Amino acid sequence: MRAWERYFETMQQVVRRVRETQGDAIERAAELLADVTERGGIIYGFGTGHSHLVCDDAFWRAATPANYCALLEQSATGSFEITKSYNFENLYGVGSNVVDYHRITADDAMIIVSNSGNNIAPVGAALRAREKGVPVIAITAVGYSDFLTTKHRAGVKLKDVADVVLDNCSLVGDAAVEVEGFPMRVGSTSTIPAVFLQSAVLAEMVEVLVRRGFEPDVYYNGHMAFMDESCADHNDRLVDKYFYRIRNL
Repeated sequence: MRAWERYFETMQQVVRRVRETQGDAIERAAELLADVTERGGIIYGFGTGHSHLVCDDAFWRAATPANYCALLEQSATGSFEITKSYNFENLYGVGSNVVDYHRITADDAMIIVSNSGNNIAPVGAALRAREKGVPVIAITAVGYSDFLTTKHRAGVKLKDVADVVLDNCSLVGDAAVEVEGFPMRVGSTSTIPAVFLQSAVLAEMVEVLVRRGFEPDVYYNGHMAFMDESCADHNDRLVDKYFYRIRNL
């Protein structure tokens, strides 16, 4: 097989492993977020480095809940000056500052994404959230996290301080494909299963809420809104509803 085919094979195995092992955790996370949504709370997604892509994926887009907010702390996401972001995601105070600045309360919840579960900012955010009574859902690679030495001075990793842990089953080193004659593996393994997990949880959350008789706020696709005035009106109402509650909407 060519390298691209081996990458497909590896990623299909990773996603299959997630599906086979994470069902109970997905359902517990969905129930938790359904409770948050039903009481009018906001679901905050936070990730540093490339993990922020998972949060960005669910923010103000088609088929996603309108009460989801991505906390895109630019100094730590790597959206610009990317090599600097590694230093910021390993500074004490960054994660706790994000939680406090956005006034996250026990009525809300946080989905914190960190493949290694070992960088200081996401661990700090989880610790601060727990201090404030905010439920935390972690998306992380449990096996990879176990392999690593703890960075945080509290001696914990993200998986140790979350209410629900979703294992993305990513490979150690976040790399998939061996190339003969080349000294390292290529092809990242973490983002795809993490996006799968978060999307699965949010879809399950919607079904839980509907089963309870509660209608959740979900956006239509922008092209549907362009073609159908009722879809556009629906989306506009949701933006108006959350505009002053979600700082970067």
